[in-house]
Order: sequence, then structure tokens, then C-alpha cells
Amino acid sequence: MVTKAVVAGLVSAGFLALVACNSESSKTSTDNNNNTEGLSAETKALGIEAVPASLSSTYSTALQFNRYTKVVAPNNKPIHIIAQDKLADNQIVRARAILNHYLTDLPGSTFGSDKSSVANKMAINGAVLLLLNGSDDGSNAATNLGGQPLYQNEIQVEGGTWYISQDYEQHRDASFEEILHMVHDYGIGVDQNSEFVGAVPGFQAEIRSAQITALNDKLWGGDANWITELTAENSLSQEYLASVVDAYYGLWGAWTGSETHSMWGGYIAKTRAEMKGEDPLGAALMDNQFFHSYLTYNARIDASFSGDFSLKFNPELGYTHHSQYLKDITLTGNQASNVIVNHFDNNITGNSANNQVKFSGNSSQYSIDKKDDGTTTITDMVRDRDGYNTLNGIEQAVFIDSSISL
Repeated sequence: MVTKAVVAGLVSAGFLALVACNSESSKTSTDNNNNTEGLSAETKALGIEAVPASLSSTYSTALQFNRYTKVVAPNNKPIHIIAQDKLADNQIVRARAILNHYLTDLPGSTFGSDKSSVANKMAINGAVLLLLNGSDDGSNAATNLGGQPLYQNEIQVEGGTWYISQDYEQHRDASFEEILHMVHDYGIGVDQNSEFVGAVPGFQAEIRSAQITALNDKLWGGDANWITELTAENSLSQEYLASVVDAYYGLWGAWTGSETHSMWGGYIAKTRAEMKGEDPLGAALMDNQFFHSYLTYNARIDASFSGDFSLKFNPELGYTHHSQYLKDITLTGNQASNVIVNHFDNNITGNSANNQVKFSGNSSQYSIDKKDDGTTTITDMVRDRDGYNTLNGIEQAVFIDSSISL
């Protein structure tokens, strides 16, 4: 059965034209989908299908591949995402969402105002994202197939147990890093090879310059043997940029292994604020160049979650180092879940239970407008606090002094 979250998500997802399967909002279980023949209605509603015949001889059922989705570039060529059978649907959707995030235009930016050339180049160059069972321990027979690998145990889902606990030893979120590698290698382009196959040589020149400075000034690097290996395979700029991007989106803020460094101690900054002072060239790469300052995708909060999911940074909640950059979310499943808003203009969709959205001030400080389409908009009249919020399928708005049924 397709729930109200599915319908609302299909209407409100609002993704760029690159994405052929653009629903990021649906109720589905986090259980693994091991059916290689008939996929459920919930899975299909997420834009996930069986592996196409044109790919199934390589990415076969014998190798445990059973689901497929894609991002379609403006040239109408697909960027393939192919998953093995132990991946949850939520993980597949999130991987696609992150790829979509990287390829979403950033108007007015130096290199990202029109990313169609990057997406087109990725499709032409045959970019494939492989979502593989287990961990990167050499045991998966599909590891050496053509494609960028990202492993099941490296993909957190917002609201899931791994995401909330932020246990870096067991389930460090490598989704942004590995998908960035694919965008960088196949789309942006990497210099110092025999041929530049990317679309943005100017941006790569700035990435390379920042990487050289960071390595020379010991802002990034680590083990000498690793650096030697990266140099030999011309992967220095890719790994450096991944360190910058991970810190920028708060993926290492909760790590307790170092108070000052991230990426297992290999990068000098853990947060955006630290980057500006510690690695100014790295910070400059993220300043209206190519990457958005917030996360553009609609995050599906895992069906296992209950309680308050915070979009506002709270140092006592490790996951908020990352969730503070979310702005659009959908609660999934049937457990009572609530959302604490941040300063962005948020779009929040409820699940099949009763849901609340929580605000920072008294009700008199907000404008509340119930729309004919069933949505409610709540605007904070105090600047830079709770923003403009569009609520769909939410039963109650909670303020400091009162609660209002919607």
C-alpha cells in the first residue's frame, strides 16, 4: 500500500530535471529487499527498479545485484546506481540523493551555476555507482567490477541507528566521500593524467592548488606510505577534496578521536568555522564555487526513528553536526516522530503517525497560514531563527508557550 508519505513526497520532492526517478519521499521498511524478481510497490514508488537487462549480465543476480536506479543527465544518458541485495531501499535512495545534491546547480557560483556539463560528462564517461553488501574488506566478489564502490556498512540513513549513534569505528558515513570521488573523477575532472576527461578544469586547478598547499603545510595528509600510494595513482586531489567536503557538511563533528582534526586525524579541521582559519584555501573551495552551503535533497528520516529529530545544532546530539545542514525532510514509517526546525526555509512532511514540528519562540512571533492544498506555512517573524516552514501531513505545531493543531 502506498501511504500518505509516498504521495506527499512525490508531489513535494522538487528535484532538478537531472533526476529521472525523483521521489525522495516514501514510506518503506528498512528491512533488506532480497527479492530479485518482484519489487514491492513501496520500492518502485522510490524510483527503484530491477537491474536492466543491458546491465544484468555484468551486474548479475549471481553476484547478488537486485536493484537499480539512476540519475539522467541533460544529454538523456544515465548515471547508473546498482545495488546488491543487502542494501536497504533507504540506503539506495540516500545515495541517489547525495549524487543529485552534488549535481544540483548553484546559481551565481563560480563553477556550479550550470552543472549540466558535469552530469553529461559523467554519463559519457560511464560513471557507475556500485552499492555493495558488507564492508570494504576484500570479501565482496563484486568489488573489482567497473564502478565506484560504496559499501552497505558505510551508508548511514538520517534517523537510522547508525546515524544517531555516530559510531565511527563501525559505521562511518562514507557516502559523501565515495560519491564525490565519482563526481570528481568522471565529471569535474582530474589533472596530471595523460588526458583531462572532465568538464571543469578551472575548478580542478583550484582544488589542486589547495591540495598542494595543504600537503606542504601539513594541513592534510597523514601516513607517508598512504601519500606515496595516492601520488602514484594520482589521487591526492580527490582525497584532499573529500576531506574538505566531509568537514564542511559536518560529517566529522561528532568524532571523539581528536578535538582538532577530522578524517581519522588526517585533516586539520573538523568544522566549517575551523576550516576558515586552519585551511583557508580549502574553505575557499566551498565558498560559492561549486558546492551548496546546505544539503539540497529531501532526507527520508528512517522508519525506525521515534522522538524528536533535530535540524538545529545541539552539541549533546552528535548527529546534529550533520543534520543542521538539512532543510527538507520526510518522516517515514508509522512511529510518532517530531522535528525541531533550524534557521533554513524547511519543507517537512509527516508520516502515518501523529507528528509535531517544534519552534523556538512564542506563537505570537510566527505567521501561520493554512493552505487549501492541506499544507501549512509557518513563518518566523524573528530574523535568522526558524525561517519559513512548509508543513505537510503534520498534526501539530509546538511553540514555547502553546501548541496549535493543524
